[in-house]
Amino acid sequence: MAFRFRRLLILGLPALMATVWAYWSTLLEIVDRWNSDPQYSHGWLVPVFSAYLLYRRRNLIPLGGLTPHWWGLGIVALGSLVRGTGFVLYQPWMDSGSLLICLAGLACALGGRTGWRWAWPAVLFLAFMIPLPFRFQFMLGSNLQAIATYLSTYLLQTVGVPAISEGNVILLTEARLGVVEACSGLSMLVTFFALAIGFALLIERHWLYAVAMVLAAAPIAVGANVIRITVTGLLFEANQNQMARIVFHDVAGWLMMPLGVGFLALLMFFLDRTFKVRTATA
Repeated sequence: MAFRFRRLLILGLPALMATVWAYWSTLLEIVDRWNSDPQYSHGWLVPVFSAYLLYRRRNLIPLGGLTPHWWGLGIVALGSLVRGTGFVLYQPWMDSGSLLICLAGLACALGGRTGWRWAWPAVLFLAFMIPLPFRFQFMLGSNLQAIATYLSTYLLQTVGVPAISEGNVILLTEARLGVVEACSGLSMLVTFFALAIGFALLIERHWLYAVAMVLAAAPIAVGANVIRITVTGLLFEANQNQMARIVFHDVAGWLMMPLGVGFLALLMFFLDRTFKVRTATA
């Protein structure tokens, strides 16, 4: 066991340190985004989970250790080319995204296909720590705002509240509830995709089970946000304006995550029962 990881530490640790040094300014910008943008506050947990995935899959490393393959350096060179292109075109997302390509190249350089088979889930999961390109984030956030406004208005009308939507604003009897960009649910969407993919990588289930969990991430995130907005609208309609503002901006923000995790756990429960029934029938 010790010999298995000795070569990996001797070759991999200096290579990883060199990569961190080369991307130090980029990493600082990413960390600053984690601190300043609530939509990416989950970024602190992503590298920790990726490291855990490497540890969990350690048995894929042969007893004799990994064998270096020089062709992996070609992938590292490709990552460097993508980074340089990002600098020339003033595209920060290409700079941060090239880090994943370089890490993939390091895994292949250290162990070839075996190294990539060991490291690929951890490398790909690191994508969740990288901020989305501005245009894509704006487009996705705008669509989520529209969906949340429409569904919340429909739900309020269903329970008897006279609600009308105008753009991203819900008009109530004596209040206007604005679904601004911060309330679009984008943060929940990204976080739940990370959670769903994380669960899919950890559990040992049929691949359809994992696909179902990943596909359910978006509806769960949107549903949790719609419940948040609807509850706020009900409080405004009940003349509990102060309580509505507290719920909308503070309490609901903390409760959305447990609510979404509860939905995800409920989905896992039904999937477990479904696959058990299919296995028993087969």
